[in-house]
Amino acid sequence: MNNIAKAIDCLNEWFGRLIAPLIAVITMVVVYDIASRFFIGRPSDWAFDVTTMLFGTHFMLLAAYGLRHHAHVEVDVLKRLLSRRGRAWIDILGYLIFFTPFIVMFLAYSWKFFERSWSRSESTYGIVSIPVYPVKAVLVIAAVLILLQAIAIVIRAINELRGTPAEGDVR
Repeated sequence: MNNIAKAIDCLNEWFGRLIAPLIAVITMVVVYDIASRFFIGRPSDWAFDVTTMLFGTHFMLLAAYGLRHHAHVEVDVLKRLLSRRGRAWIDILGYLIFFTPFIVMFLAYSWKFFERSWSRSESTYGIVSIPVYPVKAVLVIAAVLILLQAIAIVIRAINELRGTPAEGDVR
């Protein structure tokens, strides 16, 4: 089971390191939009839509990377007071009771949103019509990556309860 957790960590680490620098592309589009407002006196027709879509895509694709590095929001005031085994139980119960139903629902709905968008060739409104279905496909990809990372976290928690903590845990 440790190998499964390591493989999931490796996937999300690689994917996160690939996606994270793309914030530079978003920054360049914003700078272009600001420059066109300043020098031409009018913003571009497409920059706002592209910036919004790229930022949403960037955020969603880095969610699993953030979960891997424990950069997510977690109320751990009481959790810090518990032993490692107690924290492992909290992780297992939290992920099984709260996280799993949410992520399954997220995956199901994001697939429906993508499927409907694809079938209708959904795009933005305005002069420049940007396709929306690639961004909705990102929701499905992000849901799968987040679910995989949650599996790795539960595997580590089970190993902690067994007395064999997983190697490479970033905590």
